[in-house]
Amino acid sequence: MNSKDPKNPIVYGVFTTSSNIFKGSAVCMYSMSDVRRVFLGPYAHRDGPNYQWVPYQGRVPYPRPGTCPSKTFGGFDSTKDLPDDVITFARSHPAMYNPVFPINNRPIMIKTDVNYQFTQIVVDRVDAEDGQYDVMFIGTDVGTVLKVVSIPKETWHDLEEVLLEEMTVFREPTTISAMELSTKQQQLYVGSTAGVAQLPLHRCDIYGKACAECCLARDPYCAWDGSSCSRYFPTAKRRTRRQDIRNGDPLTHCSDLQHHDNHHVHSLEERIIYGVENSSTFLECSPKSQRALVYWQFQRRNEERKEEIRVDDHIIRTEQGLLLRSLQRKDSGNYLCHAVEHGFMQTLLKVTLEVIDTEHLEELLHKDDDGDGSKTKEMSNSMTPSQKVWYRDFMQLINHPNLNTMDEFCEQVWKRDRKQRRQRPGHTQGNSNKWKHLQENKKGRNRRTHEFERAPRSV
Repeated sequence: MNSKDPKNPIVYGVFTTSSNIFKGSAVCMYSMSDVRRVFLGPYAHRDGPNYQWVPYQGRVPYPRPGTCPSKTFGGFDSTKDLPDDVITFARSHPAMYNPVFPINNRPIMIKTDVNYQFTQIVVDRVDAEDGQYDVMFIGTDVGTVLKVVSIPKETWHDLEEVLLEEMTVFREPTTISAMELSTKQQQLYVGSTAGVAQLPLHRCDIYGKACAECCLARDPYCAWDGSSCSRYFPTAKRRTRRQDIRNGDPLTHCSDLQHHDNHHVHSLEERIIYGVENSSTFLECSPKSQRALVYWQFQRRNEERKEEIRVDDHIIRTEQGLLLRSLQRKDSGNYLCHAVEHGFMQTLLKVTLEVIDTEHLEELLHKDDDGDGSKTKEMSNSMTPSQKVWYRDFMQLINHPNLNTMDEFCEQVWKRDRKQRRQRPGHTQGNSNKWKHLQENKKGRNRRTHEFERAPRSV
């Protein structure tokens, strides 16, 4: 990448560990002036009884090994014309003694404890509202591409890496062996043994439909244009354009648009979940931003006060949401999922949990046995045979909270169905022509599954 000094560009490189025990990858950034300084320094030489690496102190032949052949250094047009002593010295001294340290003497990005390693990298320099930023596209050995931006903290020498996206390019895990960037087409071309894929450099619409979400994304390609998160153009002059890559502060840039964001009612998702007493349920909530912290609140019925949910043996917090074990009636209420990032809190989800006690559930299940379940009988008679089976299995599941896992329930249903098939082999064979006729009639039909036929979710 070009820098302010045309003679000293910036070099990006990816590195991986060779150990199978400790796996990790890193991205380092080097200055060409530092690389040139090392190549003009001493050569590495093995000397002493232990053959340790020491700087070479002897005579260096002319022209100096490592310099490009030119009329300035000896008048040679090609390395084939170099003297024998230069070739011999280069073969016996293939390395330099001093290492080339990266800028700031540390990597700009490190990844450990992950199931992939870096293989390729391309970098695009993007103009943003508050300066220029280098966006890195890093290929891995599992067929994914990481989109990362380097952002300076207090000074330009102290960089912060922000992971914008992690894109799965190929269906099957495969090593990405080549990457090319087209700034003119705004496309990224990725190659592997499975083929070549084409990806856009920016997908601003995935960051949300509010000014705060677009600002928190900190993507140099994107900005809030007053109505949506769209591509940022440095030449466009619009007062409603909002972007803050360096700080990602929506409180400053989107405070006057808060009223506009509140009209996006669909941004706050609401759900109603029913749970059975003494059983478990899961409240799923995942923020769009990978840097956001999830904050849960609980609001009881007919109360305005909200309290923070604390993790214990009863409530377990995961990356995907909350797991509530051994539900009690006091767990009924509203659960609010908030995303907190850079001091900005946004409500993502509101879950209303209704806990049904076991006694009331038993009454509902056996209501038809007492003679008061006429409506239940009518509903049962109106169901198709497949719906009745699913309804019975579903009610059996929620009525038996002592089942430890879903696998036990599925195994019971599988054994029962297998037993029924063994008991009527002749009946199935006798009706083979009938089923064949039905299958032929269904071939021309639309294969869409109707909502009322879906089970068990329709229950």
